[in-house]
Amino acid sequence: MKKHKRNHFQGSELLENSPSHLLHRVLQIALDIYTEETGDNALTQRQYALLLAVDSAEGLTQTDLVKATGIDRSTLADMVARLITKGWLERERSAADARANLVRLSTEGRMVLRDIQPKVEAADERILSLLSPPKRDSFIKLLRKIAAVREEASDDETVAKKVKADKKGDKKKKHKKAGKKSKHSFSDGPLPFPELDNGAVEETAAVTETEKA
Repeated sequence: MKKHKRNHFQGSELLENSPSHLLHRVLQIALDIYTEETGDNALTQRQYALLLAVDSAEGLTQTDLVKATGIDRSTLADMVARLITKGWLERERSAADARANLVRLSTEGRMVLRDIQPKVEAADERILSLLSPPKRDSFIKLLRKIAAVREEASDDETVAKKVKADKKGDKKKKHKKAGKKSKHSFSDGPLPFPELDNGAVEETAAVTETEKA
């Protein structure tokens, strides 16, 4: 029985000092407050972040939005598609780069954003009110630092993968090129030593056979 109590205490202590557990709890508190202020059927926090990012700089590409919001590429692409279906976002081809799509707020999307913005700000105020005023700035700075460090690490990893892929592609090209050269040297084309014609080669072979005999 004593052993069980000791293990229970150790487990609680681990959770109380676990960054992942504590951040998860804080996130849940923040999302609960967000829902209370904005309503159950309002924009999700990430949808709000996406609309706000688009509004802050019209004509962004989806790559720009990934950097601005921190939302991963596949999730963001799905969100953009859903908000286009709702009529809150519009997409058009970039005049500068035909391969890129630009995302803009529709008139309805701008109205939705303007309606919810004061409610989100109220939610943020409630979250910060859980801390004393002197600690609020430090709290925000720490959150920014964690996010920035993680995003920088992800960018470095992406660059490293691209470099590795490029090297692998170059290696394949060189191997393919070498294969073509090898194939050409054993073809039925001209002999590698043009000064020797077929007759000379046959004569040389005959002499060799005579010497062996």
